[in-house]
Amino acid sequence: MLNRTLNIMKTFGLTALSAVGFLTYSNAQAQTQYKYPQTQTCEQIDDYFGVKVADPYRWMETEKTPELTKWIEEENALTQNYLAQIPFRDELRKEMTERYDYAKQGTPWKRGGRYFFSKNSGLQNQSVQYYKTSLDGEETLLIDPNKLSDDGTVALSDMAVSKDGKYAAFATSTSGSDWRDIFVVDIESGERTSDAIKWAKFTSISWVGDGFFYSRYDAPPEGQELTAKNEDQKIYYHKVGDPQDKDVLVFRDVDNPSRNCGAEVDDDENWLFVSQTESTYGARILFADLRGKDDYSNLEFKTLYPDFDAETNVVTARDDKFYLLTDFQASNRRLVVVDSTNPAPENWKDVLPESDVLLEKAYAVGDQLLAVRLKDAAHECVFYDYEGVNQGVLELPGLGVVGFSGNKGDDELFYNFTSITCPSTVYRFDLKTRDSTLYWSPDAGFDPDDYVCERVWYESKDGTRAPIFISYKKGLKKDGRNSTILYGYGGFNINMTPGFKPVRIPYLDRGGVYAVAILRGGGEYGEDWHKAGTKLQKQNVFDDFISAAEFLIQEGYASPETLAINGGSNGGLLVGATLTQRPDLFAAAVPQVGVLDMLRYHKFTIGWAWATDYGTSEESKEMFEYLLKYSPLHNVKKGVKYPATLVMTSDHDDRVVPAHSMKFGATLQANADPSSPILIRIESKAGHGAGKPTAKIVEEAVDMYSFILFNTQPKTK
Repeated sequence: MLNRTLNIMKTFGLTALSAVGFLTYSNAQAQTQYKYPQTQTCEQIDDYFGVKVADPYRWMETEKTPELTKWIEEENALTQNYLAQIPFRDELRKEMTERYDYAKQGTPWKRGGRYFFSKNSGLQNQSVQYYKTSLDGEETLLIDPNKLSDDGTVALSDMAVSKDGKYAAFATSTSGSDWRDIFVVDIESGERTSDAIKWAKFTSISWVGDGFFYSRYDAPPEGQELTAKNEDQKIYYHKVGDPQDKDVLVFRDVDNPSRNCGAEVDDDENWLFVSQTESTYGARILFADLRGKDDYSNLEFKTLYPDFDAETNVVTARDDKFYLLTDFQASNRRLVVVDSTNPAPENWKDVLPESDVLLEKAYAVGDQLLAVRLKDAAHECVFYDYEGVNQGVLELPGLGVVGFSGNKGDDELFYNFTSITCPSTVYRFDLKTRDSTLYWSPDAGFDPDDYVCERVWYESKDGTRAPIFISYKKGLKKDGRNSTILYGYGGFNINMTPGFKPVRIPYLDRGGVYAVAILRGGGEYGEDWHKAGTKLQKQNVFDDFISAAEFLIQEGYASPETLAINGGSNGGLLVGATLTQRPDLFAAAVPQVGVLDMLRYHKFTIGWAWATDYGTSEESKEMFEYLLKYSPLHNVKKGVKYPATLVMTSDHDDRVVPAHSMKFGATLQANADPSSPILIRIESKAGHGAGKPTAKIVEEAVDMYSFILFNTQPKTK
């Protein structure tokens, strides 16, 4: 036993002085019958097409009750007590804090004669917004969100600058909520104006003249701000200096309150585009001519795309023509040009026809178009003229992803490049000379050449092939004894790409393997790939993930006693479904802010919009039975030895309400074989993830990686 312990210590980077404490806790862990807080139940029974389904933890769906507050405190105390006894946790915290503590800078973007960008000195809770009047000029502080709260829990979620560069509008999020407050800053003076907008949500900020369009809902019922269903979204125009009650109602669909709507204005402020959505996929597009208008209350809207069966985005407007990126009749998307006087889809003309590679994004930069294609989950970039003639390739530093900033008419653009082992690095591209130069690079305190990031292919249950990105430190032995994390998402047409997180480096340094699997349900291979993982085909996503896990085991990266799975949101559903279907395959599981109650997800906040991917338990008996078959909450079985599980959520998550995680965690605790730890971590003053302060990001990572490392220990040979 002592030899095994010393081997584990070596793997985790522990000192010899830790041996006795680690051995004592290892023995205690092996013999523990975990005792959880007493959790009350209720006699809730629901009837779905004649099938009775119990929901004993329905009481957890309320926002705030003394009983729920007490239960959360007890569960958090249990979790923190468990984590505190992991002997390398403090060392890991130190390493992760050091890795996170390096200067970071965002990609500059130009507006009104200024360059705007964000900076973070290292451990600032929120990045700070600056501007320059020239690239080599002095930087001027515009807004420091760290001064908006004492603990960094107020974050900037959006920023938009008026075309003349006079004003900047900021949207803020408090404690991670999706609700937004919008305020305005006079850029020259740096002073805030009197403008204050409340109850904005899922909104853009689109300037026209001395005001902007935004989207909002009516104020929710008091006490239900984080759970009430979000319906009847409207678009308003706000003029700087006016109180919110004078804002002009621009667009509302009274007959369809479940449709969301967003507003975007082209670079020249000639056209307003309204995108209506019924779910997370597909949009009906309307447009209105703004030229010569000073009253936006009676705009004449025309239809650009009439249905909700395709994803369509306006790239730019030019000479009364619109350039659209669409998957209408093109699973891998195409770029089309549309005459504003004859906009029906049958009259659209291809500029960039569909190819066998996904056209992920397109930008209007200078006098050209920039196409960004996603080939096997990594980016390739090509310039075209407006007739679709190739103007040259933008060579990237390696296998990774890029983000761009640039405008029509500019003579330059900026882009950032990142990969799993390369932190975000910013480049400037001169559109006249075609030269790309390094603009800013970070010093993250490690050498990327010490690590391997490979893209290989695995085969799913039905023969479908997909890539998986695997990262580890050079010299790794593929003997099945490596702590390994398999991460996935697989939903909502969202692409998983190789991005950098500094907290992963200490995990790789300790011999860990980090793998990201590409799964059906995402958008990596177009809309057909997305649909293959939705509704009555959702099981394909779980099969892909299980097959990726089996691949890692077969290839010697991991074994069932060293393999952990992790995912967030829809990825939390992925982890929950997979651990209940194949508990034998994993040593640890960490579902974060997961959708785990598939029978009731659509009854809270914006959950109804996910029905395009999931279907709902109410639409048909077939759909109900399918959801019931994989819903993580409803597939926990008595006495099964599930992987060591850390369920993570946040008390201000109004995207996927925390009741999902709390009900699932309580169900696991009540039914799982008591030899496996089932812990629940409920973060306070945090939401679904966006805007989370650095301090919380690091502490959350410390807890997750400590839990995984401790529960993916290889046994003695």
